[in-house]
Formats: sequence, C-alpha cells, structure tokens
Amino acid sequence: MKKQDILENLVNVVFLGIGSNLGNKKRNIEKAKFFLEENPIKIIRSSNIYETYSWPNKNNPKFYNIVIKIITKLKPMNLFYIIKDIEKKLGRKKSLVNRPRVCDIDILDYRGQIYKLHDNDNKLIIPHPRLHNRNFVLFPLFEIEKNWKHPSKKTKIHDLIRKLDNSSLYSIKQI
Repeated sequence: MKKQDILENLVNVVFLGIGSNLGNKKRNIEKAKFFLEENPIKIIRSSNIYETYSWPNKNNPKFYNIVIKIITKLKPMNLFYIIKDIEKKLGRKKSLVNRPRVCDIDILDYRGQIYKLHDNDNKLIIPHPRLHNRNFVLFPLFEIEKNWKHPSKKTKIHDLIRKLDNSSLYSIKQI
C-alpha cells in the first residue's frame, strides 16, 4: 500500500460555523447539525449558542451562531456541496449578501490547510476570509478549541480575540 492511499483514508478535522437569524433560530441550528450527521460527517464538539447583532444592518433580527468540530473523509468541495444542500433544505434562498437567513453554514477551517477552490458556479476559500474579524466565530471556536491557530495568519485564537475592537467584545452574548 502506498503512503498516499493511507493518507486518503484518514479523517479530516474540520470546523464549521452555523448561524441563523430567521424563524426558530435554535431549531434551525439543531436541524443543520442533524442533517450534517446524515452524511459521512461526525460532530465531535459543539459550542454554546452566541447571539450577535446582524451586520451590517443592526435592525435585522439578531443572529444565533455556533461552531462545531467535525471529522469527515469528504474532500472540501464535496463538503461544500453538502452544506449548500442542507441550507436549501432548511429554506435558505438566494439573496443579497448579509441578508437575514434561516441557515448559514461556513467551512471555517479544514485540516489547518489553506484552500482556494472553484468550479463553474462556486468559489470556496478556506480558512474563511473574514474569520479573524468575527466575534461570532472566534468566541465559539475558542470555547471548543483553545489552542486553535489561524492557518494562513499563523496567529493563535486568543491573540485574534485580543485584536477585536471593543464593540465586538461587548456586542456578543452566550445564550
């Protein structure tokens, strides 16, 4: 057996962010987790729920967000397609960027690697390009993985949290 064959059979550690600001937000997040596990995906850890204002329009409903740690043998683009199907199944419609939504699932980190993938219709960048500025990602991620390090910035998560502005620190609460 070649070394490559062995590597392909290993599971991948992945961090996903799940958010909702329409409908029953807690139930939407739980349904997303359920649908993820109907696939070749196992949830290892899940953060508590964090509530934040919508961005950029604070008048939109507040968001509930979690971060989960999963293991999967899926490749990044295959995982991305499953995530998009789950979002649709939960009622997400194509709309303008940053609009309210029933469910939003982002691949935050895949094996601590850097990926820039695309097909005819989709572009996937991992780690998520704005992850390091988002309190609703950093706080739940820190909760479940205190030693996490940003793959491209090579910065520890507690240092990323320290760099958040004061409004980011005070505008989030754990539910």
